[in-house]
Amino acid sequence: MAATKDPRPCSIADTLALVGEKYSLLVLREVCLGNGRFDQLVRNIGAPRDILATRLRRLVDAGILDRQPYSERPQRFEYRPTRAGLELEPVLMTLMAWGDRHLRSVGDRPMVLDHSCGQVLAPVVTCGACGDEVRHEDLTARPQAPGWSVTGPTAA
Repeated sequence: MAATKDPRPCSIADTLALVGEKYSLLVLREVCLGNGRFDQLVRNIGAPRDILATRLRRLVDAGILDRQPYSERPQRFEYRPTRAGLELEPVLMTLMAWGDRHLRSVGDRPMVLDHSCGQVLAPVVTCGACGDEVRHEDLTARPQAPGWSVTGPTAA
């Protein structure tokens, strides 16, 4: 086995570097709900103002949020999800569904999302090619990073 000090190249790790900090996904939750003003975010998330300001800057710099002025005097901004931010919304939905199933008692859901079909959303991950629901046993990992196999680094 080749010795490596670098961890496995991974899109999950890269994504977590942007949105995995405490409060980042909660900011995205609120912005997707239409609560993009700083005071709304402070109230609904419970983050300290300085930390929230740092998270917002980082999410704007990463292209996940857009900052739009809504007041000139005093100058104030509202945050809205970009296309990249909206593409993270299914992650929020599946995290919420997991939490509802594994961290709450039945009937103790703090929020539900109604789908346009009139039913409460029950998110599932499906294959874009065949439309089937994705199940663990149907997946095969194929590492694409040079020098890596499923089990770890390969010999040089």
